[in-house]
Amino acid sequence: MDFRVPDRLPPLILDDVRGAQKMLSGVARVTPMEGSRHLTELVGAPVHFKCENLQRTGSFKLRGAYVRIAGLSPVERAAGVVAASAGNHAQGVALASSLLGVGSTVFMPVGAPLPKVAATRQYGAEVRLHGQVVDETLAAAQEYARETGAVFIHPFDHPDIIAGQGTVGLEILEQCPEVRTVVVGVGGGGLVAGVALAVKALRPDVRIVGVQAAGAASYPPSLAVGHPVSIGPLNTMADGIKVGRPGDVPFELVRDLVDEVRTVSEDELSSALLLCLERAKLVVEPAGASPVAALLSDPKAFRGPVVALLSGGNMDPLLMQRVLTHGMVAAGRYLSLRLRLADRPGALATLLGVLTTVDANVLDIGHVRTDPRLGLTEVEVELHLETKGPEHCEEVSAALRAAGYLVMG
Repeated sequence: MDFRVPDRLPPLILDDVRGAQKMLSGVARVTPMEGSRHLTELVGAPVHFKCENLQRTGSFKLRGAYVRIAGLSPVERAAGVVAASAGNHAQGVALASSLLGVGSTVFMPVGAPLPKVAATRQYGAEVRLHGQVVDETLAAAQEYARETGAVFIHPFDHPDIIAGQGTVGLEILEQCPEVRTVVVGVGGGGLVAGVALAVKALRPDVRIVGVQAAGAASYPPSLAVGHPVSIGPLNTMADGIKVGRPGDVPFELVRDLVDEVRTVSEDELSSALLLCLERAKLVVEPAGASPVAALLSDPKAFRGPVVALLSGGNMDPLLMQRVLTHGMVAAGRYLSLRLRLADRPGALATLLGVLTTVDANVLDIGHVRTDPRLGLTEVEVELHLETKGPEHCEEVSAALRAAGYLVMG
């Protein structure tokens, strides 16, 4: 089941990316670039968002998929194409195939978010649900390709895919010619490889920084030994960059052209999503927010002007709810604590009065009366509060202690 790219394929050059840009004219949108005042203040230099979350299908994946499928021979097109994906690549292949009149079959995990499955079908693909994890789904798609002769469309490990993704880099230089640093999320490496190829060919002084989720960071160990290595198990909410092994083709470009690959934590990803939503009014999925997470975690490490590439916005609503809650916790916007009260009328009202004086919003209250550690006339109260940040959390806790309450955290 080895669908890696043969060594005989020619190396990518800038003309390949420029050719892809012409091919994508009228197909892929030239997505907008928006400034971020908050990040600009943190970094001390202009920070801009390249909004591929506003691309057709909700991510950059359409670019590479269209270029790859458009390059197929008539015989290959007649056989159709097949792909495996939990979301963004699936939608990119489905729409690209429909636009080019090519039949497509997309294998998706059984647990794939329903909105992504529905969107892939609406873009024209036949969707087959198979496997609990993407590796099982990928194996099914490869088996289908062998049995039917359909062309397997790899999500990142092919020169045409990388050339298509590289068109984002050309747009960045056109929209922000003064850019000095481009920050890109990294999974298998197709996007950052294409962007680095385009940008470095025209502006070798621009620094390219890749960002991986700490729980799925395959590039640092691969770069350390000089070749792609597999890692596992993978543990991150950022499905779009949850890849256990770099692609062979993008790896060489990343090794030669990308200046640095950083990692970010789940808390940092959550905080970045919250910032995109609250400050920029942009819906961005965890993988797309990884460049923002890197800027938030170490803002003085980036030379400006900076362009952070928001690679996608296909966020499952249920995941969004969980992630935003996690992000508010990570940003110090939620406070959970326990304390003991005398079990008598008016005790809870007195407690709530203290919280009112410090402007804490009570989200939920729980009572425990049966714990053997409690005295006969005691009750334990668990509070979940919405606060304004870490300093406000400290203010709330201090006010409760000053009122005589034992705060147990």
